[in-house]
Amino acid sequence: MNAITLNGMTAFSLAGSAPLNSADELEAALRHIGATRYHNLHPFHRLLHGGKLNKGQVQAWALNRYYYQSTIPIKDAVVISRFRDRAIRMEWRHRIEDHDGDVGTEGGIERWLKLTEGLGLDNAYVESTEGILPATRFAVEAYVHFVRDKSPLEAIASSLTELFAPNIHEERIAGMLAHYDFVNPDIMSYFSRRLTQAPRDAGFALEYVREHATTPAERADVCNALIFKTNVLWVQLDALYHAYVDGHIPPGAFVPKAG
Repeated sequence: MNAITLNGMTAFSLAGSAPLNSADELEAALRHIGATRYHNLHPFHRLLHGGKLNKGQVQAWALNRYYYQSTIPIKDAVVISRFRDRAIRMEWRHRIEDHDGDVGTEGGIERWLKLTEGLGLDNAYVESTEGILPATRFAVEAYVHFVRDKSPLEAIASSLTELFAPNIHEERIAGMLAHYDFVNPDIMSYFSRRLTQAPRDAGFALEYVREHATTPAERADVCNALIFKTNVLWVQLDALYHAYVDGHIPPGAFVPKAG
């Protein structure tokens, strides 16, 4: 994918010949971004899914990822606040329920805590987030700021990494169950549930940007919002790799127990 400048903005094109002039071209550009930038390509995920990490490294991943998972409903509440359109607010609201749960209904955050507990981490410690990496905190908070400060169109577009989520969830479930004797299907329930939730959410967001990004400049904004979100996910894995594979754990961060 190449890019050209249009009125001072970056407009993406598939063949370097023109800006994105249709919804179909926009969708093709978004799928190209996912194919080349989604965090399933990161070396840390290759290690995680291939059984190459020890238990402490898997704990560090789950602990840090909890901060992202537990912030998603906060991010989605901010997205809802950007819209006067009641129908959009109602559509987006189930995302909060998916993660927070409801009365008598388990949500994604509880399922993630089931994972961290199954890996041997204390729930109070996980929920305190005191052991997460600084880069994790900065990246996740940047995502909340993005959906607050950018246009509502860009706020919705930033969620489009969900287009690519089912494949990574399937890979994660199969890989971790096959390679780690401390992992079982029960503690992997977060990922199995997202196999149906993510496509539903991505379908709405994709149709929204196809309909509401009506100019090349707006389509460029949508692409750049997705690139921003892939960077949010990628940098968290960069930090995990630096700390727990290369061995440069920053002061105050979680330190796995020996053995």
